[in-house]
Amino acid sequence: MDIDHTLEQSLFAEKTARQPGLLQELDPRLKILSALLVLLAVGLSRNLTVIIVLYFLMLALALFSKIPLAFFIKRVWLFITFFTGVIALPALFITPGTVLVYLPLGLVITKTGLATAMFFLLRVGTSVSVAVLLVLTTPWNSVLKSLGVLRIPPVIILILGMTYRYIHLLLHLTNDMFLSRKSRLLRRMKGPEERRLIAATTGTLMNKSLQVSSEVYLAMQSRGFRNYPRTMDTFKMRRIDWLSGVLVVMMVAAAIWLGK
Repeated sequence: MDIDHTLEQSLFAEKTARQPGLLQELDPRLKILSALLVLLAVGLSRNLTVIIVLYFLMLALALFSKIPLAFFIKRVWLFITFFTGVIALPALFITPGTVLVYLPLGLVITKTGLATAMFFLLRVGTSVSVAVLLVLTTPWNSVLKSLGVLRIPPVIILILGMTYRYIHLLLHLTNDMFLSRKSRLLRRMKGPEERRLIAATTGTLMNKSLQVSSEVYLAMQSRGFRNYPRTMDTFKMRRIDWLSGVLVVMMVAAAIWLGK
């Protein structure tokens, strides 16, 4: 089922973030700031070669961080190719410039249009690669705690943490509901019956989510929660972290300068 696949992907991300690797050993705060700097370089670059180099650098970092390249590439480009491609496709035909290819129905692909579409696709792909690499090499709790370096209000960090945690709980509940319903059916439902089943399941799930949220809040209050999340992790910048930070700053500065 799709729900099982979603849970497996999430568990795989947490497992990857805790295994030994290049990026897994670095301070999460450094990775957050480095990711923002790389995203800035990608957004400001006007040189396609620079963006391609940055993308292949993300692939190299994924490889040295023990992330399967096939999984990493598929996770980034599976949906980008469709959704971003739908946006970038019109640029091939409506952007004026030197004609490269003539197509039926009077359509033409121009050199400028091709460059514009490539810029858009590679910018989005590289940016998403940076975000995916950050999540796959950093436990989610560490990501949330390291967001404090950006001075994000604690209540927002708390909402993000609880949302992530209870999405998994709701997925488990949904999976159990569908399995229990499927085990009691003698034939497959179709048409109105199937729609009524989906509507009833959605209503039950919403009711359960409201009930669970109330119980969780009361449980947190009884355990001393006072509107500020705390974790057991402690961050400490080491020599390798400072060296990595200097290398990232130099790389980003070079990318911005070369991408003018």
